[in-house]
Amino acid sequence: MTQRRIPAAFIRGGTSKGVFFHARDLPDDLDGRNAIFLAAIGSPDPYGRQLDGMGGGISSLSKVVVIEPSARPGIDVDYTFGQVVVDAPAVDYGATCGNLSSAVGPFAVDDGLVSVGDGADGEAVEVMIRVHNTNTDKVFEARFMVADGQAVSTGDFVIPGVAGTAARIQLDFLDPAGSRTGKLFPSGQVNDRVRLADGGEVEICCMDATTPCVFVAATDLGLAATELPGDLEALNDVLARLEEIRALAGVRMGLGDTAAAISATSRASPKIAMVGPAKDMALLDGSTLKAEDMDLAVRMISMGQPHRAVPLTGGMCLSVAASLPGTLVHGLRKPKRDMSGGDIRLGTPSGAIPIGAKVHGEGEDATVERITTYRTSRRLMEGQVLVPNILEPL
Repeated sequence: MTQRRIPAAFIRGGTSKGVFFHARDLPDDLDGRNAIFLAAIGSPDPYGRQLDGMGGGISSLSKVVVIEPSARPGIDVDYTFGQVVVDAPAVDYGATCGNLSSAVGPFAVDDGLVSVGDGADGEAVEVMIRVHNTNTDKVFEARFMVADGQAVSTGDFVIPGVAGTAARIQLDFLDPAGSRTGKLFPSGQVNDRVRLADGGEVEICCMDATTPCVFVAATDLGLAATELPGDLEALNDVLARLEEIRALAGVRMGLGDTAAAISATSRASPKIAMVGPAKDMALLDGSTLKAEDMDLAVRMISMGQPHRAVPLTGGMCLSVAASLPGTLVHGLRKPKRDMSGGDIRLGTPSGAIPIGAKVHGEGEDATVERITTYRTSRRLMEGQVLVPNILEPL
């Protein structure tokens, strides 16, 4: 059987990689698209390595993106994100990807979906691309440099978890509250308590800013939020407890009728993280991140696996929670006088990631004007991705 060739690009955005498609090159029906995405990435793979596809066996390397010109006034392109499940024949659209968001604007420029100027004498100029994310029905702005009609990729900006340097991309996520649930505090409470199957109770904070998340104090799990991902992977009882908390929180947030249903239908939403006070921590590169260089320690679970850094949408939601007095997250971070802005430095296994949240008000009346973060991206390969000829020709 021959294989189909579909135009695509393989791109790193932030600490993730994904296969980028134009909507025009894909079938209109979702089942047809999902079949292509699964085959391209290499899922499902019971061995967890996705050797027969472009994926890398972990959530941050098992992603697809679809881009198309937008018909919405004031918007340049529409962006749809798909999280491809590694070990099951499923593509989850329940959340967006903040890391790959950084590659959307450069992709749109490089592929001619938007027209930008190069400035006088062909010098690099900063451009701003407005993007509508279909997963959340929210808008973000991407600012980056362009030269000779192409996005600049080289530069001196460094992000934790990515070797080397690249050009900086600024992302501003506008009015990010209620991305899926319609509320910043979807449970109706700043903090909640959930009862677990073993009879114990744990305090949680449920929040929806760029993506629904649930946060729990690491000490309630007997940990410090400074453990390396490999060590966490060996703690099956802790991972199972985190999944139980995640699913119970999902019910409180209105994402499903039962915890079992949430565990079965969406591993991506809500996300869950355990947080703790700033503390010296060993990093994946062998160095040490000092407590004075962070405001909060965090270990986030992505698709059931400890993340090597932090899913950017989860980190953005966490920065909002850390900025709002009364949340359990705010109670664990280093105190600052100004709660209305400024970066929150998240201590992750790859280093400190600064994310700024501009919030107004307190408690259930709080609003989020924007979240600002900085990423880099690089196009790694372009051409055609080959998939088994499982569908009728386009």
